Amino acid sequence: MTIHRVVTAALVEEGHLLLCHRSPSRRWYPNVWDLPGGHVEAGESETDALRRELREEVGVEIRAFDAEPHARIRGGAEDAPEGVLRQGIWVVRTWLGTPVNREPAEHDDMRWVALPELARLDLAHPSYAQVFEEILTS
Repeated sequence: MTIHRVVTAALVEEGHLLLCHRSPSRRWYPNVWDLPGGHVEAGESETDALRRELREEVGVEIRAFDAEPHARIRGGAEDAPEGVLRQGIWVVRTWLGTPVNREPAEHDDMRWVALPELARLDLAHPSYAQVFEEILTS
């Protein structure tokens, strides 16, 4: 069984959450809105992967975040040929730099989204709506 360990960041600024639109050509979760992040590489801690992925995808250096994720998402069946998803979502409110799309092959759009707008977006995971609401109202 393959386990896909994924880390994602909920960058929050002035009541808005940064979301990236996954390109329709992506193999996994195409054409949906997702958080920036990616896979944990062998020998890498989740928090090191989070820092690396944010540099690579949106060009920011995260400065402060909780040691543990705000939420954990699990997906896929144990016998699924594509494997099982194990995703952590960290809330990030402090970073250096201005987020930009540094991975246009992965994401064809990026935007700051307020809570009322979330209901109109096709999100990458069904639990995102509740998790994002918790994050934006805390």
